[in-house]
Amino acid sequence: MSKSRSVKFGLAAAAAAVGLVTALIPGGAQAADNPYERGPAPSNSSIEASRGSYATSQTSVSSLSVSGFGGGTIYYPTSTADGTFGAVVISPGFTAYESSIAWLGPRLASQGFVVFTIDTNTTLDQPDSRGRQLLSALDYLTQQSSVRGRVDSSRLGVMGHSMGGGGTLEAAKSRPSLQAAIPLTGWNTDKTWPEVKTPTLIVGADGDTVASVASHSKPFYNSLPSSLDKAYLELRGASHFTPNSSNTTIAKYSISWLKRFIDNDTRYEQFLCPLPSTSLTIAEYRGNCPHTS
Repeated sequence: MSKSRSVKFGLAAAAAAVGLVTALIPGGAQAADNPYERGPAPSNSSIEASRGSYATSQTSVSSLSVSGFGGGTIYYPTSTADGTFGAVVISPGFTAYESSIAWLGPRLASQGFVVFTIDTNTTLDQPDSRGRQLLSALDYLTQQSSVRGRVDSSRLGVMGHSMGGGGTLEAAKSRPSLQAAIPLTGWNTDKTWPEVKTPTLIVGADGDTVASVASHSKPFYNSLPSSLDKAYLELRGASHFTPNSSNTTIAKYSISWLKRFIDNDTRYEQFLCPLPSTSLTIAEYRGNCPHTS
């Protein structure tokens, strides 16, 4: 065999070997690109669906068994085949109970998260207190809860409604290691958040008369560092209390944000960048694209 034919044969054999190895590894080399990916490739229909691909279970946490917050309900994927999951804790708003944000529990968990919807110590707790309670609940979830083995403690986020939304910003400010924050029609007397280092999606409502976007959500968003991965979603035809019941637009962009920044799952970048257009349900959307985190 000539030298040139020998070289060509060797290259072909090497290529075939690489192809065989790739075929034997699910997803080929891409399987190792992001070990935090959970669930099938997303589509508009999958993130708008009332349930994702994971079957879920739930467990109640009594207020008598915890300190620092008021107990709640943990929702989690039933299967452990995919390993651990990122987690998010969600706070209700002023005078409200866990039940007001409970719809988010199974909806987010079925997409591949451990979700803890909590009650606060009292229904009158202010945002700074709710922020501390969100962090206490995260610590309980990752260190003491019955599902702690299912949670990746390095991949955590916070959400909250109204004063719970204000508390979400407080929590992100206090714990920069958080991977995602989503205030839902948030309320806080503090309007400036230049210290926040956590990728943050601010959700406001065009018809909010309790925490108007002009005096809350927009100033929150504008005050976040320009270098931060951040977005502002203003719901159309919505009120301050829209986050208290099942809402496809809130779910769609919350799932995308949590997946993108808690799971580093760039498969969800397509729903966030280019920026979503105004629509029947979106009055305005701002953000910095492409994302860098």
